Amino acid sequence: MKTIVYSQTGDPSVLQLVDRPVGEPKAGEVRVRIVVSGVNPTDWKSRRGTAPGEALAFTDVVPNQDGAGIVDAIGDRVENVAVGDRVWLALAAYQRADSGTAQEYAVLPAERVFALPPETSFDQGASLGVPAVTAYRALSVAEDGPDTLYPGALGGKIVLVAGGAGAVGHAAIQLARWAGATVITTVSGPAKAALATAAGAHRVLIYTDSDVVTQIRTVAPDGVDLIVEVAPAQNSALDLAVIRNRGSIAVYANNGGDLVTLDVRKHFSLNVRYQFVLLYTVGAEVVHQAAAGINAALVDGALNVGADGGLPLHRFDLAHTADAHALVESGVTGKVLIDVAAA
Repeated sequence: MKTIVYSQTGDPSVLQLVDRPVGEPKAGEVRVRIVVSGVNPTDWKSRRGTAPGEALAFTDVVPNQDGAGIVDAIGDRVENVAVGDRVWLALAAYQRADSGTAQEYAVLPAERVFALPPETSFDQGASLGVPAVTAYRALSVAEDGPDTLYPGALGGKIVLVAGGAGAVGHAAIQLARWAGATVITTVSGPAKAALATAAGAHRVLIYTDSDVVTQIRTVAPDGVDLIVEVAPAQNSALDLAVIRNRGSIAVYANNGGDLVTLDVRKHFSLNVRYQFVLLYTVGAEVVHQAAAGINAALVDGALNVGADGGLPLHRFDLAHTADAHALVESGVTGKVLIDVAAA
């Protein structure tokens, strides 16, 4: 089979296309014929490491955490999927050398494999994983909110999504709207505003507007219930200005800097909760709960991708995985997918 590997950290040129034998699943493992692989910022960050040329935990690594395909074989003690099932994958490459989705067949733990609803495309499936599970977690951590999402779970709530044109922001808009919230989002300009509107946000604002706080307060006079935050260092003052008493701020990235300055007294007075979200260490139970909710949203027609759904798709073939990584690293708007095999 064709496989992409890298044996040291560095720029996209370290990614190499090689031939390897197809692996056999052991007990508790599933082999998936990958149809589409999804590329996320976490994939190129792992590939780059902290400096070029670093040693890896393994001799070499197959990249990419997300993907979708068809179950090709199962090991003993696998009950959640069967051969022939269409599936989507999450955290495929985490702490494993050869389970990433940038290859024709991936063998990975069954707990990272989820059934794909019948009407859901492989493109949708490959776009879930890291963005959708992160968004689900961010929307289900509020003190006064639900810990599971379903239609009406966020009824009466106002959610502010920072960066609504990004992959996580896009999923957060769609999941929050599906769960019944009023959704406000902030973006950088008109092009991204059009995408956030297509995703389903009720109100789309430009975060550089001088009166953005007033605009948010017009929709949420008592403050927003929950903020899904991509840039806490840049947005901490804005978040404080619009959060309600006992509101929650779910932080899933460090865009704009690693250090956040908070006014302790003002946060005290509002009983604000900060919740940090990292998918890799959140625990399998949380991921499985999110996957179940995501599948319910898919069945209801949420989480659409493509320009009409607010998430443009950029496609590559497996041999050009390096180009796919480079495009994600450049900060492209939309979802980068790699076509691995015919459906």
